[in-house]
Amino acid sequence: MSWNPALDPDIPLGDAVDAIETVVVARARDLGGFEVRRALPSVQRQMVGPFIFFDQMGPAEFLTGQGIDVRPHPHIGLSTVTYLLNGKMHHRDSLGTDRWIAPGEVNLMTAGHGITHSERTDGEVRRGPHALFGLQSWMALPKAQEDAPAAFHYAPRAELPELEGEGKQLRLILGHGWGARAPVPVATETLYADAVLAPGAALPLPDDHEDRGVYILSGSVSQGGQSFSVGQMLIFRPGDSIAVRAGAEGARIIILGGATMDGPRHIWWNFVASSQERIEAAKEAWRAGDWAHGRFRLPPGDEAEFIPAPEK
Repeated sequence: MSWNPALDPDIPLGDAVDAIETVVVARARDLGGFEVRRALPSVQRQMVGPFIFFDQMGPAEFLTGQGIDVRPHPHIGLSTVTYLLNGKMHHRDSLGTDRWIAPGEVNLMTAGHGITHSERTDGEVRRGPHALFGLQSWMALPKAQEDAPAAFHYAPRAELPELEGEGKQLRLILGHGWGARAPVPVATETLYADAVLAPGAALPLPDDHEDRGVYILSGSVSQGGQSFSVGQMLIFRPGDSIAVRAGAEGARIIILGGATMDGPRHIWWNFVASSQERIEAAKEAWRAGDWAHGRFRLPPGDEAEFIPAPEK
């Protein structure tokens, strides 16, 4: 069994305990009229499978001239996944990637030894009112890939597997499940999907992933005689046969999980690593600001500013 702080070798099986191991309530923060709900990391769980960070962005409505401006900042030891439900976002990174992220697409940026990127709603988008609603998650990298070269992978919505039937519509974002596999390569066994359920529709979760969770975007779901609503993440015990059923108004849920990591991870600012020494080295490199010869570069086309490292 790979490492997981919530697994107990003496845990009872079958009907002896509830199939839901943990319920995480996402913490909301208002970033000046733009709400973010963070479910991971939490006090209850650092990770679900490889997922170590999970944010719901919005939904938000911006007036003309307003929008998101996340200045260039660094990452190490992780892959970021940006998945939009509404709106557009401009991604630039130090590899030279320059693309607009649209709803239903997959944008996977792997930091490895180090990458810098920015995320903005700029240009033509700001010339009128616009909306933004989406998810940003980080997946920790296995120890053997923490220092791998950075990479960026993209898949259009049309290339993602979509399954439909019995009141369920499901799009597989990353990894594998329900007999399908998504096209973007991942560093470890992964489950990541977007599902819309009609009122009363039940969705069984794949049983071939060690870790599985469900995040509720809209509506409500029930499992084991309990009902759960928007902003809650349900994390299930390994090995159980699980199905979630939509409530009277239906539901939209995100399913996430995969293999647990090969050890705990340290998190500081935008850095994820298996050791504190790796974190300290990345801190020093970013604070040095040697964009021409150092570990980090600024994104071409967005080099006028950057986010300084926190003091603590």
